[in-house]
Amino acid sequence: MLNWPEEMANATLGEPRWSQAGSNFCLDFHGDPRRAQLVVFSDGNHHMALAETLQAFVHRYPGVGDIFYLTTPPSVLLQLLEAGGLCVGNLRFSVAPHVMISPPPILDRAVAAGRMRAHRPFMRSLGNVLLVRKGNPKSIRSIADLARPDVKLFLSNPLNETASYQVYADSLKALAGRVGQELDFLSDPTKYPERVVYGERIHHREAPQTLADGRADAAFLYYHLALRYTRIFPEWFEVVPVDGTPAAPAAENVVSYFHAGLIDGGGEWGGRMLDFMFSEEVEEIYRHHGLRRP
Repeated sequence: MLNWPEEMANATLGEPRWSQAGSNFCLDFHGDPRRAQLVVFSDGNHHMALAETLQAFVHRYPGVGDIFYLTTPPSVLLQLLEAGGLCVGNLRFSVAPHVMISPPPILDRAVAAGRMRAHRPFMRSLGNVLLVRKGNPKSIRSIADLARPDVKLFLSNPLNETASYQVYADSLKALAGRVGQELDFLSDPTKYPERVVYGERIHHREAPQTLADGRADAAFLYYHLALRYTRIFPEWFEVVPVDGTPAAPAAENVVSYFHAGLIDGGGEWGGRMLDFMFSEEVEEIYRHHGLRRP
C-alpha cells in the first residue's frame, strides 16, 4: 500500500495512532469532530492544497484549536449534509459543516435546501493529464496511445463519482477527436473491462494505488492530482501531458471550477475561514499545487 502523508489541520495534538494499511483507513476524514470548532466539507481532488490552507489558518488563528474537515467526492458531502450523519465502516460521523467547497451544481443544492445563501468562485483546475508508472513502461505518449489494445486506463467511477468522470470522459472524447481518434471504451462504461479499470468511490486515492498495483497502465486525472502524486511518491509516478503545458490547456481539455460558501451562517469561525480562503496567501498555496483563481 502507498504510504500517504499526514494531512490534519492541527498535527500537534500528540495522541497515539492506530491503523492498518488497506483496512480501518479514513484518509479523507481529518481531525477531531468533537473538539473541532470549525468543520469544512470539501470535494477531495484538491485535498493537498486544502490541507496546507487549513494548517495556515490554524497558525494565524490558534484559537480555533482543531479543524475537522472532509475531502470526499461531492455526492458524499451532500448525503452527510442532508442526512446529518454518515457511517464509515463501523464508525458514525454526525457533523454539520460551517464551510462547504464543491463544484457549483453541488452547492446549488445546498442553496435550494436553504442551508447556504450563496457561493463564490474559489479555484479552477488546469485541465487533465495522464499519470503513468515511473519510466513509463508502456511508452504512453499521447491520447492516441489509449486506443492501443495493450494499454489499460484508470478512470473514476461513472456512477459514484459522476462529476469527475464526466470531466474526464468529455476531455478524452474531445482530445481524441482532435487527432482523429475514437476511444471506444467511452461509449459504454460497462462494455470494455479489458480496457478500463474504474475506481470504486474515491478516485483521488484509488488512482495511484491502481497504478502501483499494476492493475492499470495509465490514469487520466486532474493535473493537480497528478502533480501531487509525483511529489509525494516520486519513485513511483510521472506525468504525461496530453496537450502541451498545464498552464495553458487546450479548449478540449475540460477545466473544472470549485466554489465555496457558508452553511447555516458559518458559526463562529466560518466567516473568517471563508475570508481567509480568498486571501493572497491561499492563492499562492493553491498555485503551488497546480490550481488557479477563476
